[in-house]
Amino acid sequence: MIIDCHGHYTTAPPALAAWRERQIAALTGPAAPPSPADLRISDDELRESVEPNQLRMMDERGIDVTVFSPRASFMAHHVGDFRTSAAWAALCNELCHRVAGLYPERFVPAAMLPQSPGVDPATCVPELTRCVEEYGAVAVNLNPDPSGGHWTAPPLTDRSWYPLYEKLVEYDVPAMVHVSTSVNPAFHTTGAHYLNADTTAFMQLVQGDLFADFPTLRLVLPHGGGAVPYHWGRFRGLAMALGKPPLEEHVLGNVFFDTCVYHQSGIDLLLDVVPARNVLFASEMIGAVRDVDPCTGHHFDDTRRYVEASTLSAEQVAAVQEHNARAVYPRLDALLKRQGR
Repeated sequence: MIIDCHGHYTTAPPALAAWRERQIAALTGPAAPPSPADLRISDDELRESVEPNQLRMMDERGIDVTVFSPRASFMAHHVGDFRTSAAWAALCNELCHRVAGLYPERFVPAAMLPQSPGVDPATCVPELTRCVEEYGAVAVNLNPDPSGGHWTAPPLTDRSWYPLYEKLVEYDVPAMVHVSTSVNPAFHTTGAHYLNADTTAFMQLVQGDLFADFPTLRLVLPHGGGAVPYHWGRFRGLAMALGKPPLEEHVLGNVFFDTCVYHQSGIDLLLDVVPARNVLFASEMIGAVRDVDPCTGHHFDDTRRYVEASTLSAEQVAAVQEHNARAVYPRLDALLKRQGR
């Protein structure tokens, strides 16, 4: 089985974006914000949005299951206030849940959180609870920078995040550390902000001692961890300078990386530097990079090709493509076992 741990609903029906535009317009205009009931999307529209897109590409690439969360760039936690984010997150999470209900053997829901700049992260706990208990979410996306590229939030090791971590540990659910749109013109959203955030989050975890307080918390750093594999020696040296244990002891029991790296040399570096047990297969397909690589004739985000062309053993490839995800996402593993897989 091949499990893609990083999928976003980037092809949602246009009605969702139209609802969001009305919500944003109401923040500064005379019109009242739209009601959740105003969003009407039929099951057929959901099918039409994924069957020629994610499902087709999953079939073409041999991907069995995708962990499916709301579109990352649409989270836009910097817009409005907590009430704005709460209404938006609830709608987006419901749609991912509905898609998973239509294709229960292909999609498994993950949730976005209703974060808002300067607002206590504990306010996100009710939506986390609802998505896990009612929707069967197996993970959440945690934005370390709700400000949209201005980095006003405290580091992930700050105690203000602890109520969220406590709930994640209680549910045995991991978080993917994933930022949203950058409104800072210095940082391109997908080319800089996403990768900067992965690198920044890792260094925050190296500087702190979060996993001493939460030894079973699991965090997934997407996009191969940003610059982390390339600068592994720097991080090892900084950990020593900070008086921290070796990275293998300090963070690698709790931190994992995905394979959303879009060239062979990058994947080879990731798999050479980071232990295979800490790497999860992912593609983020129909995401930031959608074109065909003229050097290979294949889509940049067809990451299965890179993993299987690496020097990993067959056993290690199986771990990356399936078994590691089952371990990091135990609710996903339980679901698959109920399905006889």
